[in-house]
Amino acid sequence: MIGTIVNTAAIALGGLIGLLIKRGVPKHVEEAVMSSLGIGILIVALNGVIGSMFTAQPTGKLSDSGGLLLIISLAVGTLIGELLRIDDRLNHVGRMIETKLKIDGFAKGFISASLIFCVGAMSIIGPLNDGLRGDASVLFIKSALDGTTALILASTLGVGVLFSAIPVLVYQGTIALLAGVLTKVVSDDLMSMICMVGYAIVLCIGLNFIDSSKIKTANLLPALLVPIVYNMLMMLKTL
Repeated sequence: MIGTIVNTAAIALGGLIGLLIKRGVPKHVEEAVMSSLGIGILIVALNGVIGSMFTAQPTGKLSDSGGLLLIISLAVGTLIGELLRIDDRLNHVGRMIETKLKIDGFAKGFISASLIFCVGAMSIIGPLNDGLRGDASVLFIKSALDGTTALILASTLGVGVLFSAIPVLVYQGTIALLAGVLTKVVSDDLMSMICMVGYAIVLCIGLNFIDSSKIKTANLLPALLVPIVYNMLMMLKTL
C-alpha cells in the first residue's frame, strides 16, 4: 500500500503549498487560474472518454463502443443521485465543517478535488498493481500529477482540497487491500466502461470550473455503478 500512502502525502503536500500561495493571489488572478484549470481538466477528461470508447483495428480504422451505455449511465446515475440528493448532502456536511472550523469554501474544494483524484483509470489500476504485485509505479506517477493539481486547486479553492487526501487514502487503500478479489471480477472491458463514465464526470467538473455552471457532479457518482450492473447482466445472460 506504499503507493497509496505516497499519493496521499503528495496531495497533502501540494495542498499545503497551494494554501501558502493562495494568500498572495489577487481575486482576478484566482479566477483566471480557475478557468485555465477548468480547460485543462476538460481536455484530460475528454481524452479519457475518447480513449475508453475508441479502439484501433488491425486495419488502422477506429471503432467506437459504449456510447449508448455512457448516455444511459449518466441518465440513470443522475436520476439516482438526484433522488438521493447526494450532492446536497455532501455540501451540507461541508458547510457544517465550514461553520465549525470557520473555513469558507471548504465544501467546493473538498468535493471537487476528491472527485478529480478518485475518478479515473490510474486510481483503480494503480492500487490494483500495488496490492497484487507490489508495483507502485503507476501510483508514483499519479502522485506527481495529483500533487501538482492539489497545489493549483488549493491556491484557488482553499483548504478543502487538502482534506481530499483522506478519501483518496480510504478509496485506493481499500482497492489495494482487496486487489486479489477485485482482479477476478474487474475485466478489461469493465474497466474501460467504468473509466469512460468516470472521465465524463470529471469533464463536468471542468465545465463547472470554466463558467461556474451548477452541475451537481456528486449526483453523477451512481453512474459508475451502471456499467458494473450491465456487465453482471451480460455475464448472467451467457450462463
